[in-house]
Amino acid sequence: MKINFSKSLVIPILISLVSLAVNSQSKQNTDSIDVFLKNKMEKLHIPALQIAVVQHGKIVKSNSYGIANIENSVMATNQNMFSINSCTKAFVGVAVMQLQEEGKLNINDSISKYLDDLPAAWKGLSMKQLFANISGLPNIIDYKENLLADTENGSWEKVKTLPMEFNTGDRFRYNQTGYVIIGRIINKVSGMHFTKFIEDRQFKVVGMKQTRFGDSNDIIPNSAGAYTTQDIVDGRWITTDKVRSSYAKFPEFFRTCTGIITTSDEIAQWIIALQNGVLLKHKSSLDLLWQPAVRNNGRVGGFNKLVNGYAIGWPTVTREEHPAVGPIGGMRSAFFVYPKDDLSIIVLTNLQGANPEWFMDEIAGFYIPDMKESNGFGLSPTVKKLRKELIVQNYKNPLKIAESLKKNNAAFNLSENDLNDFGYKLLAEGKQNEALKIFKLNTDLYPESGNTYDSYAETLAGLGNKKEAIKNYKRAFELNPKNINAQEQAKKLAVL
Repeated sequence: MKINFSKSLVIPILISLVSLAVNSQSKQNTDSIDVFLKNKMEKLHIPALQIAVVQHGKIVKSNSYGIANIENSVMATNQNMFSINSCTKAFVGVAVMQLQEEGKLNINDSISKYLDDLPAAWKGLSMKQLFANISGLPNIIDYKENLLADTENGSWEKVKTLPMEFNTGDRFRYNQTGYVIIGRIINKVSGMHFTKFIEDRQFKVVGMKQTRFGDSNDIIPNSAGAYTTQDIVDGRWITTDKVRSSYAKFPEFFRTCTGIITTSDEIAQWIIALQNGVLLKHKSSLDLLWQPAVRNNGRVGGFNKLVNGYAIGWPTVTREEHPAVGPIGGMRSAFFVYPKDDLSIIVLTNLQGANPEWFMDEIAGFYIPDMKESNGFGLSPTVKKLRKELIVQNYKNPLKIAESLKKNNAAFNLSENDLNDFGYKLLAEGKQNEALKIFKLNTDLYPESGNTYDSYAETLAGLGNKKEAIKNYKRAFELNPKNINAQEQAKKLAVL
């Protein structure tokens, strides 16, 4: 898989185009979600966004916003096609569960039961471990996300010569080799190429008339195009200050990893069919599809604090309150299914760097008030208790309140990270003064942590208190000399 970038565009021009398009579209169908998404698009420089919401088995919202094609100022519509990249893996998970229901395979079997040309170290791996990215397999793409060779056979033979990266089950590490193997197994046990199996058994069954496999080499009717603000530097993704066109090529054998192009409405129809027993006959199959794998340490493993687990092709948001399964793809598209709430949200964009998974819960909050960040959703139980008391007392004397809660309950503990998260949530809500008090509380509770002073200083600077900001940036640097940014911020403020 090779991605090339070109055609730089200045972001302010894009913002004007998106704002014009969203305002025009919203006049016809404006609600609070439309306003929320418009703000997100402008903030994140998203050219086009498409949304569908499923509640109680029906599509209750469907809309498109922005610019599908920047070069020609083409406005987005519900017919626009978006690449969903690694969300494709969720369809592969369904395909394998369909084959398991037919008795043609079992995800707990060793993959050597189905394939012969495997290195000895791979033979005992199960499909479930491959799906969950805990196999330890070497990756068939390099750090620049290019395949190891120019051909399918060349890449396959090359990856087989590489050592295992870790003991199976020890870690989570996103890996494409496992999905290439799964594609080979589907080919063998189904008697057809996996792309055709998915087309026949999912796209056609559901009536997904537009959905298809493809890449930038193909002419896609109603294509929403592809843009990026991302680049790879030293093996790490960074966000640039330019929106550019992006190019992606996905060889056919690689399309268990990525490659589906679709609309939010058609994914909504697919989710409804999946939950209604159209695609999988047994509820137990759906439960297994969404059950995150457990590593050797007894914990789930995933991409980050939010998407913290991985099941059968489906990343999971494993938590007590409003758990979800949430395929994410290409840093541009995502869909979250909230099984306990009978709610699903699909957000597709044409910008690599939009990362809609990070605002999916906020959209859910429009349907489930308990999930609104302003109501404390996402905070730890102890911070929620603190927040409740702070609101009652108008955020006066946070340290005294925390000490009182601790006195009444010895198990009450406020972690540094949880308080820091709370402070930044308050900042996101525009509550700078309240956030300042939380960051100050964190310095009181964790006086030897440089990070607490850094966050406190940042907020002080935002409120215009340069003297105190400089003082706390200096303290942050004293406690953590590696925090060069704190030192630089203190110097900048001193000359302003």
